[in-house]
Amino acid sequence: MSPGASGIEHIVVVMMENRSFDHMLGWLPGANGKQAGLSYTDSAGESHPTYHLTTFTGSSHPDPDHTYPGGRSEYNGGMMDGWLRTTTNDAFCIGYYEEADLPVLSALARNFTTLDNYFSSIMAPTYPNRIFQHAGQTDRLSNTSAISTLPTIWDSLAKAGISNTYYFGNVPMLAVWGDKYNGISKFYSDFLADCAAGSLPAVSFLDPSYTILDDGDGNDDHPHADVRAGDAFLSEIYNALTKGPGWKNTVLIINRDEWGGFYDTVPPPRVTAPNNVDTDLVDGKVLLGSRVPALVVSPFSMGKPATPRIDSNLYDHTSVLKLIEWRYGLAPLGLRDASEDVGNLAMALDLTAEYVAPPSIPVAAAPQPSPSGMFELGSRVDNESYDFYKLLKSDLTNNWALPSKASRIKAS
Repeated sequence: MSPGASGIEHIVVVMMENRSFDHMLGWLPGANGKQAGLSYTDSAGESHPTYHLTTFTGSSHPDPDHTYPGGRSEYNGGMMDGWLRTTTNDAFCIGYYEEADLPVLSALARNFTTLDNYFSSIMAPTYPNRIFQHAGQTDRLSNTSAISTLPTIWDSLAKAGISNTYYFGNVPMLAVWGDKYNGISKFYSDFLADCAAGSLPAVSFLDPSYTILDDGDGNDDHPHADVRAGDAFLSEIYNALTKGPGWKNTVLIINRDEWGGFYDTVPPPRVTAPNNVDTDLVDGKVLLGSRVPALVVSPFSMGKPATPRIDSNLYDHTSVLKLIEWRYGLAPLGLRDASEDVGNLAMALDLTAEYVAPPSIPVAAAPQPSPSGMFELGSRVDNESYDFYKLLKSDLTNNWALPSKASRIKAS
């Protein structure tokens, strides 16, 4: 089927934060996931079992290490067993959530398509991976607020005359490119209004409210946000889209920027290096980051709750770009999305499927914010809340319109 005849008129990308596949979806029937029954040794040689988490914030624990070197320590040459032997990691990083803990994510996984072989694009933290999602490559290995000049999917869409909007909750990640994209950016409340009005553009990216102060107010799932707030966020997005007039022609992609230092059992493979920023090269190929939970939610990707629809093709963030490029006839941004090493997310769609009304997904209310008290550790522990705070306070956001709370924080 030709892209133009596919029936896809709206692609919506929601990138959440910092969780691994086994940690959140290891329970899913038919998927390549593992939870109970595993064990990992710490630096003293003591073995610790994986366990069901009863905390939704992990506020008494450090943010697990997900830096460039930390990820390689956890990866441990492909053994995937270094979780408790990496810097400040403790037992939090080998805990997991069960189906009942996150009813919205779980219902979406059962009713639509789960990608159980989807990896973050680089074994590095948030900024490199989020830049990958926009640009198909990165220009850094850590969360620095240096301005980027990489070309992005937004440039390609603009050149082709394809409608596009970047929606955000509090801090605009696109501010890493300075003021370049503030003209295509709107608030999350605008996303909800555009869904209801049937005025979503062809391509939308939607970022959650980042956990900038570690004060319990974020809904991005980044420690120490309450993951129930993230579940409520996904519920609101799903219900806004499915109740709007554009649902029949919509593809919603829910992914994560990276694994967040949480355990996973599948070693990431090596794929085409888009540039030489990552110097850990073997025959021109670099490691992907660890697996992340990724779902394709669409009338073209519906499954059956008793036997969830699983796609095990190899994907990363550039697979999302491949889908957009395929649908709208755009050239690849770089070597990774031009390669065959990772798949096009179009492979996860059944474009001949007869339309079926969307299933009812739980309407979840966000819990009351519960400050974790960990913000002061930002300079001593790998706590990305501090990095989002620094981006907000930097000159990069000076000319951006910001939601009221973010404006107050920037001005403080």
